Parts: sequence; C-alpha cells; structure tokens
Amino acid sequence: MRTDYTQIFQDSAAVEKYEHIVYAPDSYWSAINRRQREYLRGLARRAFPYRRPVQHDFACGTGRAIRILHGLVRGAHGYDTSAAMLAKAQEVGAYAVMHQIDETGPVPTPVPTDAPALVTVFRLLLNVDEAVRDRAIAFAAQVLSHYDAGLLVVENHGNAHSLRHLRHRRHGAKPWFAELSHDDVATILDRHGFTIVEQRGFALFTQGWYGRRWLRPIAQFVDDLATRVGLAGRYAVNVLYIARRTRPTLGALASGDLTSTVSATPPAPPAPSAASASPAPEPSEETEGPRRDPDAESW
Repeated sequence: MRTDYTQIFQDSAAVEKYEHIVYAPDSYWSAINRRQREYLRGLARRAFPYRRPVQHDFACGTGRAIRILHGLVRGAHGYDTSAAMLAKAQEVGAYAVMHQIDETGPVPTPVPTDAPALVTVFRLLLNVDEAVRDRAIAFAAQVLSHYDAGLLVVENHGNAHSLRHLRHRRHGAKPWFAELSHDDVATILDRHGFTIVEQRGFALFTQGWYGRRWLRPIAQFVDDLATRVGLAGRYAVNVLYIARRTRPTLGALASGDLTSTVSATPPAPPAPSAASASPAPEPSEETEGPRRDPDAESW
C-alpha cells in the first residue's frame, strides 16, 4: 500500500489525470460512477423524504460524490488536504463550500449544520493506512452523533471478495495494490459506533474485462443488471456501505459511563397532603425511552 497518497494529489498533473483519464467518459470507473449516481440519488430520495440533508464529503477530491447528489441536498461541504483537488472540484462544477484540512493532527471539525446530514467518504479507505481510515470515520462520527442524524456512505473500490482478489498473488506486494474485505470495513465503522444497514455493489468484473473490446459489452450488461437488482453486493469489485450511528465511539466513554446513576431503591417521595393532591401528569414525549432499532443496537 502506498503511504504518499495525499502527496500525490498535491500535484495538479495527477489531479488532471484522475479527472480526465481515470474518469474518462468511456472508462471502467465512469461506468461505475454512472451506476453509483443512479443508486445514491434513489437512496437520498427514500432516506430523506421530508427534508433534504446537508452533505459533508470527506476527502472530496474533485467533488465526484458532491456532483452525484447535486439538487438532492440543501447544502454541501467538501473537505480535502489537497488544494489542487479542491480547485479542480470547483472548476468542474462541484457546488459546495470547500475546506482544506490538515494531513495530520486532530480530527478535522466539520462545519456545524442542522440534521439530517449525509456524510460521504469515497475512494479513500483503500488507499491509506489505518490511522487515516480512523480519522475519516471519526470525522463522520462528529457529524452523525446519533441514529437519526443521517447516513454515512463509504466506498471500498478493492473488495477482497471479488474477482480482483485473483490478482493478489501476482500484484499483492506492489505498492498500488490493496484490498479490504467486508469485515475490514465493518470493523473500522464499528470502532466509531456505526452499523452497516445496506450494502450495494457496482461491478462484478474487473477493469481488464472493460479493456477488451469484445468482452466489454458483456461485462457492462451483466454489471448493469446485477447492480439494478442488487445482486452484486458481496462479490463486486466496487462496493458502497450505508451506515448509521448506533452507539458511542468505542473508547470514547470512561468505564461506567453507560451505567445508570439512579439508585436501585430510590427513596419514596413524601406523600402529598389531601389539599395539594392532584392527578399525576400524563407522560410527555420527552420521557420516552431510547429508540430501539430491530436490526441494530440502540445508541
């Protein structure tokens, strides 16, 4: 795995290659981007039917995720360490307020916004070490402090359960080759109190299939169909994970922080006099217990 990913994209030439060659109109990754766009726009509509979210795109690069969701969010903020990437994002029409953040140091503080929020982290986890992965998800945890705060969308573009894994023996020692399993991603998210609630794949075939003229139409047809019906989530090369905050970040609480401070047998209140006695007030909505999600822990 390369450890100089951030430094690479400080160079404007690398940014131009990323935007115009990697994501050229007829490229493998532009086909994936088209499928992701269709899925994410549908997700935004069904997940936020009453109020559009504010998007916080961490490691936004050239603003691909921001452009995907344009018109379905009520505001957007892009965060990146590369000034060249941020400049390119604005040049190509990513409508967002851009923020350059430090490469190291404390977890960046997101711009305060009202809920709901949608945090996106695309093409980052695979390319960086564990500390940077934790930094990204810790950032998301600041935005999404509880279950109803919104959604986190994380991309893994090197799924270890896909056909791409067959190249591991040949290319595994090379600095540009990395892969993450579904369990790897779930573990990173779990450390910060997130639970995966949905997973969708966008390409069963590898880039090599798209590079062969006679194989490309077959691969593209199968990938389009598998994405549309949701059958590619486990074995796709490229996977999006949708997560919600279900509990506090592991390690953020001191021992006993989740223990009730109420005594097991609290003293009974003094009985009211007959003159002051009145019916007990009806319980208000504020006294409800914490929300319980049937598929995840309560926060």
